[in-house]
Formats: sequence, structure tokens, C-alpha cells
Amino acid sequence: MTKITEEEFARICQQIATDADIILKHNRIGTREETLLWMLLGVLISYLSLSEVEAPCFTGVPVEKTYRQAILFILKDRKAHPFEPEKYIDKMLS
Repeated sequence: MTKITEEEFARICQQIATDADIILKHNRIGTREETLLWMLLGVLISYLSLSEVEAPCFTGVPVEKTYRQAILFILKDRKAHPFEPEKYIDKMLS
């Protein structure tokens, strides 16, 4: 199972924040927060090499809370060392 370090997660969140205007311009799927969380989820699915079975599935239209919960769920057992991803997610969205 591929793991992610706190440093790498922080870097991914920072890069998404840096590229937010471009991401929003080309991928307007909802609110600013929903779009950036959608991008983070997609990056993590790829980075962690999640299979189709491991990737979260949504019923209905996902909202910010749904994306955030999915991100935290997939990180739960895939962190190289314990860290709190919420602070990086919050900073990315600010």
C-alpha cells in the first residue's frame, strides 16, 4: 500500500492553492471549495495508486463536506506517519 508523508501532502495542497485560479477556470464543477477538494481527491487517488474498488464512490451530487470526508477516509490508513491533514486542507481553501 502506497503511503503519503505529511510533507508531500502539504506540498500537494500548497500547489493546488497556488494553481487555484487555473483549476477553477478549467474545471468548474461546483463552488470554489468543492472544485479544489475534487482536485485534491483526484490527485490523492492517483498518487496513492488507489484501485477502482478503493476509490470513493458518491451517490447524488457531492458537496464540500462529502469531498472532505472522502479525502480524510482515504488518508486514514495511508499516512506514512501520523499527521493532521485538516490544517493543510483548510489552508488550501483559504
